[in-house]
Amino acid sequence: MPDTNGAPNSNPKPNPNKPERPPLLKKSKIIADNTLAGQLFPAVRRVSSTSPSSSESHTTSATNDANFGFGDRDYVYPSFLGPHTTRNRVNVKSTSKSQRNQLELPARGEPMPANLSCEAKVESKMKPKPKLKAEKDLNALSIQVSSSASSALSGSSSTNFSNARRSSAHRYSWILLLLKFLCTLSVSHTLYLRNEVSKLQEENISLRRACGHVDLASAGIMELEEVNSLVYFGNADSRTVALYMVVFILVIPFALYKYLDYLPRIMDLLKRKYTIKEEVPLKKRIAYVVDVCFSVYPYAKLLALLFSTLFLIGYGGLALYAVGDGSFIEATWLSWSFVADSGNHADMVGAGPRIVSVLISSGGMLIFAMMLGLVSDAISEKVDSLRKGKSEVIESNHILVLGWSDKLGSLLKQLAIANKSIGGGGVVVLAERDKEEMEMDIAKLEFDFMGTSVICRSGSPLILADLKKVSVSKARAIIVLASDENADQSDARALRVVLSLTGVREGLRGHVVVEMSDLDNEPLVKLVGGELIETVVAHDVIGRLMIQCALQPGLAQIWEDILGFENAEFYIKRWPQLDGVPFEDVLVSFPEAIPCGVKVAAYDGKIIINPDDRYVLKEGDEVLVIAEDDDTYAPGLLPEVNKGLFPRITDPPKYPERILFCGWRRDIDDMIMVLEALLAPGSELWMFNEVPEKDREKKLTDGGLDISGLENIKLVHHVGNAVIRRHLEGLPLETFDSILILADESVEDSIVHSDSRSLATLLLIRDIQSKRLPNKDSRSVPLRHSVFSQSSWIREMQQASDRSIIISEILDSRTRNLVSVSRISDYVLSNELVSMALAMVAEDKQINRVLEELFAEEGNELCIKPAEFYLYDQEEVCFYDIMRRGRQRQEIVIGYRIAAAERAVINPAGKSKQRKWSLDDVFVVISSGD
Repeated sequence: MPDTNGAPNSNPKPNPNKPERPPLLKKSKIIADNTLAGQLFPAVRRVSSTSPSSSESHTTSATNDANFGFGDRDYVYPSFLGPHTTRNRVNVKSTSKSQRNQLELPARGEPMPANLSCEAKVESKMKPKPKLKAEKDLNALSIQVSSSASSALSGSSSTNFSNARRSSAHRYSWILLLLKFLCTLSVSHTLYLRNEVSKLQEENISLRRACGHVDLASAGIMELEEVNSLVYFGNADSRTVALYMVVFILVIPFALYKYLDYLPRIMDLLKRKYTIKEEVPLKKRIAYVVDVCFSVYPYAKLLALLFSTLFLIGYGGLALYAVGDGSFIEATWLSWSFVADSGNHADMVGAGPRIVSVLISSGGMLIFAMMLGLVSDAISEKVDSLRKGKSEVIESNHILVLGWSDKLGSLLKQLAIANKSIGGGGVVVLAERDKEEMEMDIAKLEFDFMGTSVICRSGSPLILADLKKVSVSKARAIIVLASDENADQSDARALRVVLSLTGVREGLRGHVVVEMSDLDNEPLVKLVGGELIETVVAHDVIGRLMIQCALQPGLAQIWEDILGFENAEFYIKRWPQLDGVPFEDVLVSFPEAIPCGVKVAAYDGKIIINPDDRYVLKEGDEVLVIAEDDDTYAPGLLPEVNKGLFPRITDPPKYPERILFCGWRRDIDDMIMVLEALLAPGSELWMFNEVPEKDREKKLTDGGLDISGLENIKLVHHVGNAVIRRHLEGLPLETFDSILILADESVEDSIVHSDSRSLATLLLIRDIQSKRLPNKDSRSVPLRHSVFSQSSWIREMQQASDRSIIISEILDSRTRNLVSVSRISDYVLSNELVSMALAMVAEDKQINRVLEELFAEEGNELCIKPAEFYLYDQEEVCFYDIMRRGRQRQEIVIGYRIAAAERAVINPAGKSKQRKWSLDDVFVVISSGD
């Protein structure tokens, strides 16, 4: 019947005989948010949230299509593909059966009622109609769903999807675990059943034997082998299993090697993980792990060899058991015998046992070769470590030398002489050189070390591990040698070495003697090292010695005797029996030594050289002496000393001198300041080198020299090359009182080049002087010159040497021999004197204070005085008398040189013995310098 709008009725009365059509989801209306929908029922229609009017219930299909939208369609956005609008929770209230029967769904094509709730009854305005089956099911479902289902439907579809995948993967993993468990259980049960069957067979055989009715052999029943091992391999089936295991174990490595790179992909497929990024192949990763293991762990190779040996024995025993007829224990023992001795397989019988035994013997030979290689490598590595000096030094109370230089030879010689009195000692050398090279260079010295062992180790003094390797904390003295670089680089390296020494956790037992190259860098090293550091500035010491030797000829030889341990040297020791004795009596109390000073305990151990005669020794004071060795002297009874009458001659006044410097040293400014303090006013200092005059003034000013403040000397500059004769001829060489040939700064790094240059300059100067000086009578030539002069040109140079003094800075001892034989120059051997000073300070660091005062331009100094100051010609007195007379001049007489002698005698023996003296003799004294 048509409605008010003229449209046909959209809800005709259904025909009960006509089969029900399924709902058309394509044109279904979206039902309300408070009804059921979601993952379980994605196609359920929901009741509209707005209450439809009566007019809307009879709209035409065209109007319904016009009002239709994609947001109202359930099949467009199922619950597992996208989000839905927020739905209200469904309040479910239990109803009776009669009430549930009254709930009716509208016919197909009609809108659902607006207020479909479990709290209120729905009154239908239409006539009762028979309910469809689908409507009943939907009605029952809408009532039975709980509120928790509606809240779960509001989650995001992506989370539901991931949860579904996770749950399926979880179920799959449980299935795999279940399968593994079932497999393990079945295998275990199979073994158990097999064991039970074996027991039953044994019981059956025992019963048959007991009954004796049936012959076992005729019945074909084989007796089981006797079980004498932990594993039962008694029947033929066990040998078959063993054979399969051998084949399987043999095939497994080849299969793994071929398909090892596919294993990560298989694992990803089993775990349902898909990785797109490329990874390092598993073969390379395994090879890398093995490489790291062999590199990091030293015993990894040995353990790998041991594992290979055990595997070969076990695998060979299993193979022999599979092809033989013996027990597994016997097969394993045969396998071991084949591995240990490859010739044992010759007695095997049968093709199978022979093949297996040959393979085992081949593997044994391979393992034996690997073992020999490992043992050979270990021995070679150990020998190489010993050869390269990488082993640890187990020494104590030794002297440690850090670094390598040309001074090392003479330094080792002096240390060996110093240790002679104690039967030898230990000297350890740590340098960045190969151990074999160091030992070869030391062997070339051809010197008897007299019981002192020299141990060389290769390493860097800047590395704490290398310092600990040479027992740095147990050394009684440490000597840091300057490197062969320039002064600044050498001192910078010495500073780093001192910093490394201060970082030793165990601490240092002895003191550290550091050889410095520049005086300006000395305070910084002392600041870093503190009280343990004693510095010897090589260039400063040599420069001061050259000046002293230029002003006093022959002083170089005296310094060699005092600094070296071959003759007399300085020692400091306490003698309690001398407490309360004045120094004038202490001076003659030692028959085998000469006291030179006192170490005053009251002044914090200050050493006073040449003290006053009235000073009385107190408790704790020590005596400074010059003696042959520290155990060769002791105080004795006071001798009878007669001062007698002697000339009271004062020192002559100083006269102006003219001195020539050939060459340029980096510390030449310090030498000029020393000359300024020692020379008389009006003296001249001529400087002849290749440095331009403007650059000279700048370098001298940068070194701290005030040129305008010089009062006693005048600087005269000349530019030229000291090895070119025409340049030297432009100088008045015959007018100089002293000529100092310096090791030029430009060639001081090369010892041979520097000495060659110095020697050439010396010969050119002497030749020019011999041509310019007037000829002298041959009788005026001293005897010592006429003895060693074999040619006319050397004789002429010797005559010229009587007129002026030439001091050459020689660095190599071989060059010294050339100069000393020709007798044409007084010389200074730089490297040897510095080595002597380093060795003396290393033996006793207190001696460094003595040397610093004697080298300084102020205070006490070492001098050579004529005999006329102490005696008359041909006077017969003992050396004690001369020592007493020297005290009247505030001097300490320590030695003498006879007129016809070549060398001076320091600390002479027989001091109380009377002898005649000549005015041509000279005495070596320590003067106050006043």
